[in-house]
Amino acid sequence: MAFPVRGKFLIKSAQAILLAVAVCFSMGATDASSRFEKMGRSLMCTCGCAQLLGGCDHAGCPSRGQENQELAAAIGAGKTDQEIFDAFAAKYGATVLAAPTTHGFDLVAWIAPFAVFAAALLGTILLVRHWSIGRTQTAQTSTPEMDALRERIRRETDAGNDGGF
Repeated sequence: MAFPVRGKFLIKSAQAILLAVAVCFSMGATDASSRFEKMGRSLMCTCGCAQLLGGCDHAGCPSRGQENQELAAAIGAGKTDQEIFDAFAAKYGATVLAAPTTHGFDLVAWIAPFAVFAAALLGTILLVRHWSIGRTQTAQTSTPEMDALRERIRRETDAGNDGGF
């Protein structure tokens, strides 16, 4: 069964729009200045200001200029992002990376928060279920001794006459 003319036009239009979006995104990815800005937001300044390299506004920062020059030189040399991250981590230590890597033991930094949240949620659910099961079982058990004890407490505290406290 053939598509009507309108259906073919819509399919071709959608393909053209997707192609235009892909071209726009790929043009921005190859721009050296945008790559420099992106990489600057992925590395930490090593002067001790605890800011990203691209956003370090520390007055008289002794590290920012040198690190920016190294980053620009690495981008100009055509190194990949991973090669640049590896070079900076080798020179300045793993603390220069704004986010931990997703390899080896550093993967724990990504998994641990979710695992702790899941464990806390499960523990809370189990605790609430335990409390609610205990409450329903207590309310369902009624023996003559318990009824007599409740009645005696009501009489001695005179709680039944004035409606409570």
